[in-house]
Amino acid sequence: MKPFVYITRKVPDAIVSRLSASYQVEAWTEEDKAVPREILLEKAAVADALLTVISDVIDNELLSRAGRLKVVANMAVGFDNIDLEAASRHGVAICNTPDVLTDTTADLAFALLLATARRMTEASEFVKEGKWTSWAPMMLVGTDVHHKKIGIVGMGKIGTAVAKRAAGFDMEILYHNRKRHEVAEEMLGAQYRSFDALLQESDFVICLAPLNDDTRGMFQRKHFQKMKKEAIFINASRGPIINEQALIDALEAGDIAAAGLDVFDKEPIGADHPFLTMKNVVALPHIGSASRETRLAMMETCCDNIEAVFDQRPPKTLVNKDVLQF
Repeated sequence: MKPFVYITRKVPDAIVSRLSASYQVEAWTEEDKAVPREILLEKAAVADALLTVISDVIDNELLSRAGRLKVVANMAVGFDNIDLEAASRHGVAICNTPDVLTDTTADLAFALLLATARRMTEASEFVKEGKWTSWAPMMLVGTDVHHKKIGIVGMGKIGTAVAKRAAGFDMEILYHNRKRHEVAEEMLGAQYRSFDALLQESDFVICLAPLNDDTRGMFQRKHFQKMKKEAIFINASRGPIINEQALIDALEAGDIAAAGLDVFDKEPIGADHPFLTMKNVVALPHIGSASRETRLAMMETCCDNIEAVFDQRPPKTLVNKDVLQF
């Protein structure tokens, strides 16, 4: 019997066709609705492989039921939705999709910075609502990006790609990271700072750190209060890294000027979320890697990893390297 692959989201026919050439494949078909938990558990119980997204919780409950499961191909760089220890205990390979989305995510992160600084979404709505009846010198003025200081929290591959874009705007690049990034310092003139110093000095603070035990809740009210009052905060990594209520309070109190957010603590956010009524917040629906080319490349990487495991070859991007020996 052919191995059974379950895909937890609607994907292009080409992806289904590629996997269907060798395996039995079933995919969730609703574009605007996530697969319900009970269905995911049901399919995982009989699946040999899962192709998942970041919002699918792959925990011990699911893994304990998945007696045939050999690989979870997660369509994301991050894998904070997966219990890695449980996966290794159950002998399940966990794979992700790094590298292919680095530049696309960096494009979006910097675009979010620009949109927030120049009040682009607010200005667009202003025009669409018929409010543009004259021109005034201070109408919808924002703040310059060029020649300002950008503080990057998390100088990994995406952080470095954002730094390259910032260099093109003649920005002074500050960064905070677990380790010094000597290449970024040499090639881009990036300057290492302690977390507090980066907050105090930067005109733009952009969070690109991975979500883990060390970064969860990293940004609290006291941290926003250390920033310049005219500073702008951007989060393009993971929502739980910041305390959302602390950010709301900071924005309302004028501790910082504005925020641009592509990620949130709980996704999707509710229509009644305070961020959605705040003019100094640009909110996007987690679209960092959402270009046609990149999303297809991520899916193809997932297919590569699934095929490798079934062929008993090393997967391209195995996360829990202790689980398989090739």
